[in-house]
Amino acid sequence: MATASERSDLQTRIRDGARERRDAVVELTSRLVGFDTTARGPRDPPRQEAALQEFLAARLRAAGAEVELLTPGPGVPGSERQVPADLPFDGRPQLVARFPSACGTGRSLIFNGHVDAVSAEPLHEWSHDPFDATVDNGLLYGRGSCDMKGGVAAMVVAAELLAELGVPLAGDLIVNTVTDEEYCGAGAAASVTAGLRADAAIVPEPSSLQTWVACRGILSPTITVHGRPGHAEVSQAHWREGGAVNAIDKMMLVLAELQALQADWLARPGHQHALLRPPSIVTTMIKGGEWWVTYPASCEATLDITYLPAQADSGGFGTEVEKDIEAAIARACRADEWLAENPPEVAWSVDLPPLEIPPDEEIVRSLARVAHSVGREHEIESLDSWFDASAFNRIAGMPAVAFGPYGGRRGERAIPHTIDEYVPVDDLVATVETLALAAVDFCGLVG
Repeated sequence: MATASERSDLQTRIRDGARERRDAVVELTSRLVGFDTTARGPRDPPRQEAALQEFLAARLRAAGAEVELLTPGPGVPGSERQVPADLPFDGRPQLVARFPSACGTGRSLIFNGHVDAVSAEPLHEWSHDPFDATVDNGLLYGRGSCDMKGGVAAMVVAAELLAELGVPLAGDLIVNTVTDEEYCGAGAAASVTAGLRADAAIVPEPSSLQTWVACRGILSPTITVHGRPGHAEVSQAHWREGGAVNAIDKMMLVLAELQALQADWLARPGHQHALLRPPSIVTTMIKGGEWWVTYPASCEATLDITYLPAQADSGGFGTEVEKDIEAAIARACRADEWLAENPPEVAWSVDLPPLEIPPDEEIVRSLARVAHSVGREHEIESLDSWFDASAFNRIAGMPAVAFGPYGGRRGERAIPHTIDEYVPVDDLVATVETLALAAVDFCGLVG
């Protein structure tokens, strides 16, 4: 067992090594930004995901890792609610790079990060080319720099640092880079389903150097209300006598009932959370009408619904939330004769299950110990949206958390997905240091 003096010396070497690799993590982040891996829909062709993964695979092999590139078949068995069954992975491999322990007696740890980024449109609003990373006044600008190619670069450099220093971890360290987080978390789910396992995982999402232990689940239904067309400037008979029906007006009745449901959720016991915002129902897209002087024959609304871990079913998904939504739509129908006889259609899309990790999990304790050792405050926080740690926990029961560079604290402007997205270079270096030290603390040392 390493003495206190030896551990202190190792910590110093890791801290110095992280700072010496400032240019390296900037260069790697910039290279990753340069790959077009913008998020796709289920039928979109591959971007440059394969080229990026092959680039990282070669780099990690050179550092001594055992590397495998996985291309799963369509969909992810057991995760059909989350990942469409026909979603193809062709051209979008998942990377697993293992730095094996010499003894295997310690805990194993995964560093996981997604390589996709959201669209950079509208391109003309950017101050810099979003795919040609630029460093200005300590900030690295580029699409995906914050969410989360900077975090991916930091975890790769952290693993390289430990390998170059010859740190004898007692457990395996695994680097896992995945695709399609921005759409449905398909890559992480596929990796875990294919057998990726460890005692814990850290996802270096932009958590502002704090530890996220929870996130909300997400549902996204599309509701279609049918009306009946007719001239908007001509007096109409009652609909039972063939008159026009305004589908947009009828959709407003449905949406009003859903807002009443959200208010009801807020009053229900168990629908509050110490770290997460309450569940929400937000109308994010609406389409209706065929011509400007015609009563609209149809109206379609897409919703973003977030739900708390307490609302999840026994499998971790949102089936009970779906029932609540459908019951609210049924109430709107009962209150309106047209809707009662012409009920809306509801098409359910992906269901991203929520996450909640006990704050006393050992991986959380490791990150807290590291923070205190480098003189930084450690706070346990959460993400009101969603991230890939959910897949590790739901599918394999692995505790998984986020720790990564700045992305905006609560009440501040969030950096991910914005025009002129950036990541602070100092935070990239701090993430390299913290991840490397956390691996030592969590996995332990040989001898």
